[in-house]
Amino acid sequence: MNPGLEKRQIVFVGRRNVGKSRLVNAFLGQESGTVSEIPGTTTEPVKKAAELLPDGPVLLIDTPGIDDYGELGQKRISRTIKAISSADLAIVVIDGTRTLTTEEYELFNYLYKISVPFVIAANKIELGINPDLLEEIKLLGATHYEISCKVGVGIDTLIRKVIRMLPAENEPPLIGDLVGPGDIVMLVVPEDLGAPNKRLILPQVQTIRDALDEDTIVVIVKDYELHSAFNSLKIKPDLVVADSQAILKVAVDVPEDIRLTTFSILMSRYKGDLKTYIKGLKRINELQNGDKILIAEACAHHLQEDDTGRVKIPDWLRLYTKKDLKIDFAQGADFPENLSQYKLIVHCDGCMITRKLMLMRLNEAHLMDVPVVNYGVLISYMHGAIPRALLPFNDTISDWKKIPVPHEQNIFCPQR
Repeated sequence: MNPGLEKRQIVFVGRRNVGKSRLVNAFLGQESGTVSEIPGTTTEPVKKAAELLPDGPVLLIDTPGIDDYGELGQKRISRTIKAISSADLAIVVIDGTRTLTTEEYELFNYLYKISVPFVIAANKIELGINPDLLEEIKLLGATHYEISCKVGVGIDTLIRKVIRMLPAENEPPLIGDLVGPGDIVMLVVPEDLGAPNKRLILPQVQTIRDALDEDTIVVIVKDYELHSAFNSLKIKPDLVVADSQAILKVAVDVPEDIRLTTFSILMSRYKGDLKTYIKGLKRINELQNGDKILIAEACAHHLQEDDTGRVKIPDWLRLYTKKDLKIDFAQGADFPENLSQYKLIVHCDGCMITRKLMLMRLNEAHLMDVPVVNYGVLISYMHGAIPRALLPFNDTISDWKKIPVPHEQNIFCPQR
């Protein structure tokens, strides 16, 4: 089940003018004559949806050349690297008439390092194939296909190979393992002034969809309706899911014998790694004056007056730690490379990016020995909702017990 309806991503990467854009068009069944012969005309990663039957929808990503030059060229290469890092499969397009370049060898090394599966498409075979290139590919131990985008040779074979190579979807459940047919799930949804036209935000919609797919009964209420909703139900709900910032108020109205968690904590394990975030809580109580914190958001949006990432969390962290913390912000794809300068990373819940990309970011932080906690876990912790909000997830309690907690654990609810 895929509540987010996310498309797996195939990235086309290679040097300038090797035929990446033509190959993307061939995958889309479009005329290749719409692309330019001028090197470097693709300056940003271009995403196009496609249906690769029988595998379903995928996202094809055309990228700038890895041999671009100059300051602007380096920025383009950086964007290409980020696109590769989030890909489920890479198609490395090379010129079949030439031997491999230094940039291409570096690309292969990077793909092996980050464990992104790839296939080589040796293009321009209408001009012949370089025998020395074939020997180089053999030494790499890579699979290659000889194609011609110009005359349409080998494309169908390549597409069939790509369909077989795409990794199967292996996502953790969102809510499906917590409830079953006939169970009652109560979703407490506050008015979110930051949501477009006050619509439900994506984690709420995904939770509703996943719960309905499990044949559960979904009851949706606003936070101020919770008490009366409980009184009107003849049967107690099996699970209550609330907004992180309303969890303290909701917990008062939800009896202790009813499981309670938050949308953000559900997203924590669906898009990232809940255990990693719980372990990250340990660093909060170790922060000192002058320590640098990175607050990272996966999507770019207009700053709200009371923005959670830019305003509330920094204020709460400083109030909780009573330390003079230095806080940097990152949005969208601008995830810093020099993570070692930070004592802690506070990441959003990642509802707008793939789980693969979120795990890549967690791995980058782990390699730099920088703890990570996400918005939902951090907010619940400082609101005094942990460990209760973790109780539905039995495998997390042992991790929580390893976190040293001060006598006054949080700034909102001094009593545990």
